[in-house]
Amino acid sequence: MRPILVPFALFLVAMAGIGAFTRQLRGDEALASKVKAFSQPPEKFATDFGNYKSPLVFDDGGKVKNAADWTRRRQEIKTYWTNAMGVWPKVAEKPKFEVLKKEDLVGGITQSYLRIEVAPGVITEDAILLVPNGKGPFPAVVVVFYDAKTGVGQGKSPQRDFALQLAKRGYVALSVGSPPGSYYPRRDKVQIQPLAYHAVVAAHCHAILAQLDTVDARLIGIVGHSYGGKWALFAACFYEQFACACWSDPGIVFDEKRSNVNYWEPWYLGHEQGKNRKPGIIKDDNPRQGVYKKLIEEGRDLHELHALMAPRPFLVSGGAEDQASRWIPLNHSIAVNRLLGYEGRVAMTNRPGHSPTDESNEQMMQWFDYWLKNKKVLQK
Repeated sequence: MRPILVPFALFLVAMAGIGAFTRQLRGDEALASKVKAFSQPPEKFATDFGNYKSPLVFDDGGKVKNAADWTRRRQEIKTYWTNAMGVWPKVAEKPKFEVLKKEDLVGGITQSYLRIEVAPGVITEDAILLVPNGKGPFPAVVVVFYDAKTGVGQGKSPQRDFALQLAKRGYVALSVGSPPGSYYPRRDKVQIQPLAYHAVVAAHCHAILAQLDTVDARLIGIVGHSYGGKWALFAACFYEQFACACWSDPGIVFDEKRSNVNYWEPWYLGHEQGKNRKPGIIKDDNPRQGVYKKLIEEGRDLHELHALMAPRPFLVSGGAEDQASRWIPLNHSIAVNRLLGYEGRVAMTNRPGHSPTDESNEQMMQWFDYWLKNKKVLQK
């Protein structure tokens, strides 16, 4: 009987393997279908480009016709914004960091409290690293918000524990709070606008993750909510090493009717040395100032920065500040990607309120799963 049973046993093993492979294949197809749905604008907005100046037009009026043209146009956009906001200090190739305390969480996640270098001469201890159980290297995500504890589920804001959710799904996650002081190198001698400074901080966090043996340096993303969404937007657009991004309801373009889309504030883009502006919406007696004023007067908007992501994928997890009509500026990034031969790399989901929900969080996680857990997807 043995000559019959052994082949039959091998047959059962093989069939089990095929079944597992089929389930995995179907799972990948289901995930791809969901992610594809995120990248489909509603019909009413699908061909609407609004009054935004096309990123596919040079500043001198010439049109971008091919990938080589886009390389030059991309640099033109980046140079303009860099000159406007201030040239970055050099990002350290291997920023300093040290573990202050380490502990094990339920589920095999290792949680480490860090002291890290986030800019030249700037050190913070508001950083928490989560590493999942298992054999790496893993994909990784930088999570940015007012404080690191919120990202790991220790804060007062529910459903903003992005780092903990990611670690449970097999990512290394670095949760980081606001840098010491919003102004670099100090408030009385600001060299770059605060949002540019925050982007520098995120770039250093990327470089820290890239040093770790547990991280695949090619697969590092970034996510943030609200203020953190603005932070993640500027970091991902300017620092090309981020493989993909999710921005949760930051207000993805200038909108002076929305008090939370407040890029005009001095702690974002409105810093002007020697001037103090009363916080709040733009009014005749409380006007624009600083770089923000220059950008508005020269007809610039953040859709130009979105275009710098191409062909890197990004998801807008839209809430109260980023409703479905934000597809209008996003259509410009879709057009850039199409010129380069890519589809499905610009996406948005929507919810009624500003705060993340279980559904919007799951959608963000699915976005990262699709783009960072399958290396071949980003190589297409």
